[in-house]
Amino acid sequence: MLKTERLVLRRWRYSDREPFAAMNADPEVMEHFPAMLTPDESDAMIDRVEAFFEERGFGFWALEIAETGQFIGFTGLSVPGFEAHFIPAVEIGWRLTRSAWGHGYASEAAGRALTFAFDDLDLAEVVSFTSQTNVRSQMVMKRIGMINDPADDFDHPVLDEGHRLRPHVLWRMTAERWRNGTR
Repeated sequence: MLKTERLVLRRWRYSDREPFAAMNADPEVMEHFPAMLTPDESDAMIDRVEAFFEERGFGFWALEIAETGQFIGFTGLSVPGFEAHFIPAVEIGWRLTRSAWGHGYASEAAGRALTFAFDDLDLAEVVSFTSQTNVRSQMVMKRIGMINDPADDFDHPVLDEGHRLRPHVLWRMTAERWRNGTR
């Protein structure tokens, strides 16, 4: 479990399944993903994340507001499962319920996840990527100090040629940059 001033990043609970499925069925939340997820697909994602935690010792933590215990999404680390010029890599990612947007939660939780990545896992670099159209996530990447070099941008290999979400941007943060506070 990781904590910030306002948030708790923790392992998943059975009680997270229903709100997670509702979040993954929200067209606005899922606007920058190829499709919304069914409840069964959401459950399968939680199962994969928990298995990843068991295997690697990190993953996408369930995210809750510390004061209320309200589930608001996830933030954490993963290893991308596709071929690209920047792989192998550890990725930082997040997905929050609409009610949690605009409060700085994604940046706060991502900052804590980066501290874990660099201090606990001793990683040299963490990447993040999203579709070119996902400006909100790119703003989080920028707020937490990540850098985008347009030469790193890529077409996501899992998406078909011509798919509206195929063009992706890649952002990077190095441990040295993080430790120097260049954010």
